[in-house]
Amino acid sequence: MTSTAFAPLHNDTFLRACRRQATDYTPLWLMRQAGRYLPEYKATRAQAGSFMGLATNVDYATEVTLQPLERFPLDAAILFSDILTVPDAMGLGLSFAEGEGPRFAQVVRDEAAVNQLAVPDMDKLRYVFDAVTSIRKALNGRVPLIGFSGSPWTLACYMVEGKGSDDYRRVKTLMYSRPDLMHRILAINADSVAQYLNAQIDAGAQAVMIFDSWGGVLADGAFQAFSLAYTARVLAQLKRTGVDGQDVPRIVFTKGGALWLDDMNGLDCEVLGLDWTANLGKARALVGGAVGGPGKALQGNIDPNVLFAPPAQIATEVARVLDSFGAPHTDKTTTGPTHIFNLGHGISQFTPPEHVAALVEAVHRHSRAQRQG
Repeated sequence: MTSTAFAPLHNDTFLRACRRQATDYTPLWLMRQAGRYLPEYKATRAQAGSFMGLATNVDYATEVTLQPLERFPLDAAILFSDILTVPDAMGLGLSFAEGEGPRFAQVVRDEAAVNQLAVPDMDKLRYVFDAVTSIRKALNGRVPLIGFSGSPWTLACYMVEGKGSDDYRRVKTLMYSRPDLMHRILAINADSVAQYLNAQIDAGAQAVMIFDSWGGVLADGAFQAFSLAYTARVLAQLKRTGVDGQDVPRIVFTKGGALWLDDMNGLDCEVLGLDWTANLGKARALVGGAVGGPGKALQGNIDPNVLFAPPAQIATEVARVLDSFGAPHTDKTTTGPTHIFNLGHGISQFTPPEHVAALVEAVHRHSRAQRQG
């Protein structure tokens, strides 16, 4: 794919904030912004027949990725896919039962199963890369496109448990009793995720994000050894330049990871995502860096349940989050601390769409006012 196939970018506010460059307002996008809270998404999913029917069909995946952008002036699109496509391509048999989360037909719990694991043939994930190119073309330069994957640790949790878990008993049993096997799973996962994200970059992704959704369930020490180290292994292998010759910012989000911000500051990435338990001002002081110096951009971190409050309350909470980050960096001649507004986790399917409209409007309005001081 040559860069000439893609339209020039009209709104690069999100990418500028990823690079710690001054912006006219705080950009925002929402985790799971294409999803079940939108009636048009539900209609498309019904047409597709299933979640995987939606995710594996390029036209449907493109359609649902663009749906939230038709409604709200968001500053980035994120590929519509699932974090578990990689283990599915490893042959574990991913399925989604109606009203339930994902589950795998095969689980990885013993030496024999670990020995069967290998980095999958990326051709099995061609539907994802075709969707990235299709979405990038359909966006026509409106906003940047984010590609993503689950982290090696988060993928391992699902591979060992076979589905979501309340107590992480099976994956932690394996980790504590056979750390050698867990490290082998994680190494294969890390190399698979790196290839997967690189293929998304080659297909047209303009930023990539690693979702370490389950990193926060680990004990201190175990987080560094079994999650952080393998996220670092992914980052070390990622391409730094996209198809249009631009750098590709890398975002790492560990749910429940705020207490390890100091450790995460050492990651070779541009942006750290935060859940709602973190204070943005403290995070900025710790990892945001100074004007003109190095540092991490921050992303987050309003509680998704704020979106169930009336619009006036949503605006109050938006202002609280923006004010907690503090005075924005405004010097366009140099880099400095920046913030990308987002939820602290994925949007709930029960969220009223008009409340999302109120959130987006409040973020843009309040963050512009902050810069006019």
